[in-house]
Amino acid sequence: MAEKSFKYVIVGGGVSAGYAAREFAKQGVQPGELAIISKEAVAPYERPALSKAYLFPEGAARLPGFHVCVGSGGERLLPEWYKENGIELILNTEIVKADLASKSLTSAAGETFKYKILIIATGSTVLKLTDFKVEGADAKNILYLREIDDADKLVEAIKAKKNGKAAVIVGGGYIGLELSAVLKINNFDVKMVYPEPWCMPRLFTADIAAFYEGYYEKKGINIIKGTVASGFTKNDNGEVKEVKLKDGRVLEADIVVVGVGARPLTNLFKGQVEEDKGGIKTDAFFKTSVPDVYAVGDVATFPMKMYGDIRRVEHVDHSRKSAKQAVKAIFASEQGKDIEAYDYLPYFYSRSFDLSWQFYGDNVGDAVIFGDHDPASAKAKFGSYWINDGKVVGAFLEGGAPEENQAIAKVAKAQPPASSLDVLAKEGLEFASKI
Repeated sequence: MAEKSFKYVIVGGGVSAGYAAREFAKQGVQPGELAIISKEAVAPYERPALSKAYLFPEGAARLPGFHVCVGSGGERLLPEWYKENGIELILNTEIVKADLASKSLTSAAGETFKYKILIIATGSTVLKLTDFKVEGADAKNILYLREIDDADKLVEAIKAKKNGKAAVIVGGGYIGLELSAVLKINNFDVKMVYPEPWCMPRLFTADIAAFYEGYYEKKGINIIKGTVASGFTKNDNGEVKEVKLKDGRVLEADIVVVGVGARPLTNLFKGQVEEDKGGIKTDAFFKTSVPDVYAVGDVATFPMKMYGDIRRVEHVDHSRKSAKQAVKAIFASEQGKDIEAYDYLPYFYSRSFDLSWQFYGDNVGDAVIFGDHDPASAKAKFGSYWINDGKVVGAFLEGGAPEENQAIAKVAKAQPPASSLDVLAKEGLEFASKI
């Protein structure tokens, strides 16, 4: 098959690829120099929409409404934009082999793509219960959510099984919380199952989680903690009928949505590039151990300047910012210039029902909660600070106004000294406003 050559190739067509393309255009990439190779059928889009507005029963989000870069308040990059900027968007193309030594990529269809500089933006893939050989996990209507195709399958299932049907959400993290909410909005009888003692355990403290669990239960979502799905039964059509729990309980289910984590897609590059903490190791400019190869977004393990260690971050904010940094670094290198090292402030957020929280910094050390965190409150508003080595290193806020969210971000970045947990609990947002 014909071989195609480009100066720059981005492998992966997610959020990072879209934001990198915008930065390439800004830096003056020439027509024909850049290609994005994606196994998806559509131009890069803002992935967070899939677990939120895409599934709403009314006023649902649809493409082209959420192509990048609208998620950060920028111009929406429609498919035509790539053409207009001389960027080749190669869709429906899965790369199955990468040879970093010869600077070539091979697709499932046997096409070869050569490059001078490669950006790895392959992102993550969801963990599936079939990977763990869970009995009956291949039943129809056991669904996952990562790409737009997954979201379309979920939309179809919601339409087919509506009006009070039973939905079981397996997992108590981001996907579990957001999809429990959206399925309830779609009038499903929702049960949420997870093994941990509380939801979002990697980020939430027990106090924070208690609010969300209480709020969800008030909305009619049944939360089942401390157990896992150990098997599924099917009906005559091969659709999921029941979820068997490890503790012996059996739940009726018309739809099951699983959100038990993800793993970075680094397999193509195994043994060719240095890895660390589950990702591809990079420097502060997202250069890997291989010359002319960069890695961004979910797959990159990079120096976290603020904390003096290396980390891998799975979040859309980092996907956007790391892509921009890598492209800036590529052009700076070509022009013999220097740019500043990546100095990332960890940021996570979520929206469900009429709730909206933001978190900045690090959730290590002692935590203190402040404000109204009663799930029965008409409009609860509360937050939390984390104190480590006498400094405030992390801040969380539910129901904050934009300026209040900016204030807690400032706290997490500045890491001011904290005299005591009691003082922080009493001052609450006032403490942030003084920084």
